[in-house]
Amino acid sequence: MFSALRWLVISLLVIFTTCIVYAQAPPKPGKDQPYTVEYYYKARWGHAAEFLQLFKKNHYPLLKDGVQSGRMLKVWMDTPQYHMTEDARWDYRVTIVFKNATIANEPNPDEEVAVKRLYPDQDTYKREEQRRFEILEAHWDLPIVTVDLDVK
Repeated sequence: MFSALRWLVISLLVIFTTCIVYAQAPPKPGKDQPYTVEYYYKARWGHAAEFLQLFKKNHYPLLKDGVQSGRMLKVWMDTPQYHMTEDARWDYRVTIVFKNATIANEPNPDEEVAVKRLYPDQDTYKREEQRRFEILEAHWDLPIVTVDLDVK
């Protein structure tokens, strides 16, 4: 008797927990729908301008190449107009709209060729990219899925 009651309670807890998890699960992106990812960069104090200069020189051309190839649909960068608390601070947010979620989550098979084509001086490129990441205090990626408010 006790064992049957315990089994019933455990079963109900599992069902209840599953319902909560699925109720709070974010929407899934459509298979062939554009997929947006926000990339946040927080530079060490006093190095935001240097980060931006290196980003524009060594990474943005690769992103533009991704747009030209059709892998990405759009790329842009934002920066906060005003300051915020240190724990919430970020200096730059790069938003990339990929063709779809599959492309966004797989390595670009053409990236190595593009890097060599865009940056013939590989030693300088590698040194400057290393510096760009050395001056970062934090970096995080945030995939974004649009919530359709009209779907019930």
